[in-house]
Amino acid sequence: MINLTVKQIPSKDAHYFILNCHYAKRLPSISFAYGLFEQEDLIGVCTFGSPASASLCTGLLGVEHRSLVIELNRLFLVHNRKNEASFFVSKCLALLPKPRAVVSYSDHAQAHQGIVYQACNFLFTGTTKPRTDMAAKDGKHSRHSLGDRTQRVYRSAKNRYVYFCANKMDKKTMLKNLRYTVLPYPKDLSI
Repeated sequence: MINLTVKQIPSKDAHYFILNCHYAKRLPSISFAYGLFEQEDLIGVCTFGSPASASLCTGLLGVEHRSLVIELNRLFLVHNRKNEASFFVSKCLALLPKPRAVVSYSDHAQAHQGIVYQACNFLFTGTTKPRTDMAAKDGKHSRHSLGDRTQRVYRSAKNRYVYFCANKMDKKTMLKNLRYTVLPYPKDLSI
């Protein structure tokens, strides 16, 4: 990946890509934002923040480790050339403050299997069930619902991946406390 560099950026520098180029078209919680640069051009963004589901923080590693949980919540590349995504994500993980338990999802509705997470040695911990959520204004997350239970929005199944950014001892502790079963990587979207 000659001529590519990764560095932390202000979260506002990622907003254009998230709102205009990423399929979700909405800003998540952003605690850390990283940019992929080719020469001086920003050609990719990767953001991490508090998971949209507060229960995930305790459900992943337990109450005592909930502050370690962070979600890789947006990844966008202008080109998405071969190995570019895994190069970028691995560099971002190396830059995150440690220790952290990073959770991320690949969306079946987008035909995403999670190949980039597999390439970066994330653990596969299963697939969420498709469901409907209460609708929210302006396409926001359902936690900002309008309170009208009759207005529903479909949410597709997603593959859940977990990565531990930590030293060997902390990784061992987090793996011991992981409340999901580690499974073989999925090979197709029909699981």
